[in-house]
Amino acid sequence: MKKITLVSLLLSVAVAGNAQPTAREVLEALDGVAVYTSTVLLDEAGKSRCDYNMTEGKWYPYEEPWHTGQIILGLVEAYRVTSNRAYLDAAVKAGNWWLGLEIKGNPRFAGMVGATHGDVIGNDDIVFATVSDGTHGLFELSRATGDRRYADLASSSARWMYENMYYPEKGVCYDLVNLASGEVQKEYSQFHAGKEKQSLFDVSRPNTEGSLFKDAWEWTGDESLRDAHILLSDALIRYQDKKSGMWMDFTPNHKEVGSYHPRFNLWYAESLLETYEMTGDEKYLKAAVRTARTYAKAQRTDGTMFYDNYINGREPDKGSVCGSEVAFAGIIWMRLVGYGFPEFQTNVDRSASWLVKNRYSQEHPDPNVRGAVINTRMRTKKGKVWLTQRDVGSSFALRFLSEYYVTVK
Repeated sequence: MKKITLVSLLLSVAVAGNAQPTAREVLEALDGVAVYTSTVLLDEAGKSRCDYNMTEGKWYPYEEPWHTGQIILGLVEAYRVTSNRAYLDAAVKAGNWWLGLEIKGNPRFAGMVGATHGDVIGNDDIVFATVSDGTHGLFELSRATGDRRYADLASSSARWMYENMYYPEKGVCYDLVNLASGEVQKEYSQFHAGKEKQSLFDVSRPNTEGSLFKDAWEWTGDESLRDAHILLSDALIRYQDKKSGMWMDFTPNHKEVGSYHPRFNLWYAESLLETYEMTGDEKYLKAAVRTARTYAKAQRTDGTMFYDNYINGREPDKGSVCGSEVAFAGIIWMRLVGYGFPEFQTNVDRSASWLVKNRYSQEHPDPNVRGAVINTRMRTKKGKVWLTQRDVGSSFALRFLSEYYVTVK
């Protein structure tokens, strides 16, 4: 008798093949995901509910500024394609919540936001990547609405981090700054709690995630921020594993076992494509292609991608299905097709087909997942199974579906 697993049940809607979806199908999926994102994922205050524990029927907050930032960006992109004002209104609500993160009354943090991580490292430290990844949508929100406040706050935060967390001599940015004292954590990171002697790469990364310095340069004209983005991009190339295209020396990749994060390396690849656009230098393009090819190998023929993948040939761990990876990799592949790499078109179409098909039914008995893109995370805590449906499947799908729709309509 064939064993029926939880993963096989989740993926049962994906077995009907992966022919290129029609423009109508893509638009219907985009609208469905946008409605879910704007009416379910955002709470009354305008922030993301983040992770939904399906075994408990309960939402758990997790790095709310980061997750809310992804929703803002996705909703703005959906609004641009559909002209549905409700999506922009929801993005504005979320953007206004982000404005409330500005630190006031503390000269040490003038212009900075209190964007903490939560979860395992708590809320004592502001995280560089939480700000850099979470603010790209603020720039796009200002462009869509004409309200400068969102991009202005993102830009002042970029300036603060440039002056306090940027270490150009090593081509990195420090990860954490203590919210109470304003001290940048240069010798110890909570991300590696328990590791007594920590290296530079434990407390910092060549962080171009979200291309914040590039965005702030475009918004303000501050050339020092442009130069910082390029310098960090050069560091990315130096630190990249040339065979896999990954950055295995940096968390949340795990070099010791050869596993790589479903989105982390894609952030770097995306920023390298931005640098290629800025400079025309093909070394950045070639580095991004290396990353894209490894992710292309990880995608199944039906479009499925899993949370844990490996550069050493080990099979992926199939307990967690990662819709955000399908979408984000698809965005990178789509750009590369436009740059003259048709080898990725099959992957793009697989992502499109998968995202159109792999959404929870509108008839699902639980309204908390009804219409969401599948993005599960299976973990065990104290002997109890946590099956989590994550918001990022839907927020990243909004970006992909919006861009893909333009190519097929």
